[in-house]
Amino acid sequence: MKSLILVDIQNDFLPGGALGVPEGDQIIPVVNQLQRHFDLVVATKDWHPANHGSFASNHTGTKPGEIVDLGGLDQILWQDHCIQNTKGSEFAPALDTQKIDRVFYKGTDYRIDSYSTFFDNAQRKSTGLETYLKGKGVREVYIAGLATDYCVKYSALDAIRLGFDVTVILDACRGVNLKPDDSEKAVEEMKRAGVSIIQSMALLHG
Repeated sequence: MKSLILVDIQNDFLPGGALGVPEGDQIIPVVNQLQRHFDLVVATKDWHPANHGSFASNHTGTKPGEIVDLGGLDQILWQDHCIQNTKGSEFAPALDTQKIDRVFYKGTDYRIDSYSTFFDNAQRKSTGLETYLKGKGVREVYIAGLATDYCVKYSALDAIRLGFDVTVILDACRGVNLKPDDSEKAVEEMKRAGVSIIQSMALLHG
């Protein structure tokens, strides 16, 4: 069985949002079409408390883009985003949510960030996604969403490590690109780990 994982398609990650991903809104029509080709669709949300340690606003004298130590890990600081129960944390209005079977929440612990849809960044706690997918008999996961160079990449790498066959649908993702080639490097890293990279047309018209 194969599952589509929709990563963090939330208002704050769309252009104009608190941490807007360039062209992030352009993936939504593609994602809506893709959902029809899967028996199981799950989605994730960044779901931060307001005092989250990844927010520059919670570290005096810092600004987004700087790196600090957070719980023993290097942490890039971000603008406040996807705070629990705010408009910014809601799914993008244009996203079709009718086929989403379950939503998994990440980044809920203020002490550590969580890029991957499976674990926090130190892999101390699971989101429950692995258990859920394996309980449904899922062997193949396809990943789409935001952002290519962070949450998509780390989700794909974890999924490979957990024994899934993993495919990232590249035109259904967009990157933050703090550095211009970050997404390109992320794609190469995923390929080296055994992740397949395809375009949506392979599924929609394959």
